[in-house]
Amino acid sequence: MNVFEKFQTVIILSAVGIGLLLGQVVFFETYAESFIVPFLLLMLYGLFLNIPLQHLKDAFENRKFLNTSIFINFIWTPLVAWGLGAIFLSEHPALWIGFIMLMVTPCIDWYLMFTSIAKGNIPLSTSVLPINLILQVVLLPVYLFIFAGTIQSIPLSTIGESILLVLVIPFALAHLTRYSLRKKKAFLNKKLVPFFATAQIIFLAIAIMAMFASQGNYLINNLEAISVLVIPVLLFFVVNFVLAQTVGKAMKFSYEDTVSLSLTIIARNSPVSLAIAVIAFPDQPLIALALVIGPLIELPVLAIVSQALLTLRKNKPVNNFK
Repeated sequence: MNVFEKFQTVIILSAVGIGLLLGQVVFFETYAESFIVPFLLLMLYGLFLNIPLQHLKDAFENRKFLNTSIFINFIWTPLVAWGLGAIFLSEHPALWIGFIMLMVTPCIDWYLMFTSIAKGNIPLSTSVLPINLILQVVLLPVYLFIFAGTIQSIPLSTIGESILLVLVIPFALAHLTRYSLRKKKAFLNKKLVPFFATAQIIFLAIAIMAMFASQGNYLINNLEAISVLVIPVLLFFVVNFVLAQTVGKAMKFSYEDTVSLSLTIIARNSPVSLAIAVIAFPDQPLIALALVIGPLIELPVLAIVSQALLTLRKNKPVNNFK
């Protein structure tokens, strides 16, 4: 865990604050928007570069775990997200859409950090990353059309264009890079990949800073609406944590595998959703704001979940999970 990962919450929160301050200056407010998409694309390129698809077959070695995580992440979770939004966010449609976009994309990178802290099965967690990545790229436009479409009309062309720009292109470039450098693995694995693994957070912070600078006055006038996000976001984490523990016992997963299941169905992939939101909904900054505020709640929750899992491990012998 590098220093940027340790202080990710602080970095994101600082980017929000600096962006709001810069937004009070006309020059920054005018030109900041042009920096959002380029830095989000750089961040996504680095994110995809860190997901080696050659390990895709590893996920199928534990089909029981794979099928369980796929069902929860891509069938159960979208329904829960829509339901919580219907209960708590029906009067705030932009926040509801942002909430759905956040919750339907499982994390594909730094949730491994929390899995490691909680002594989970790192190889198993790593093996499902390519599956989670591919399925969310394929299903995100479906979720937007079905679930967000019940809130407001979203043209399919808008969804398609945003998916192509911020997912397909950086995804293709990242794996083209891996293919091009297949004979220079030392440079790829020791220089390029580590650089982007670290720089991802910086690129994301710059994009967030630019977003808040460009929409500063509007967002400041609507910050009180963000308080309504706290309850559904926390409830989502609580429901999925309890579900993971229940399913882990029912499926007779080991402690380590139960930890991996818990964190793969709790941690969310806000950068991917944020990039889509910026392109697909440029005139609704509250959607993007929900995707920035969500991780500020999520990261402390993941730290608490990691410690809670360790407490369960101490209080109950590992063998009882088997």
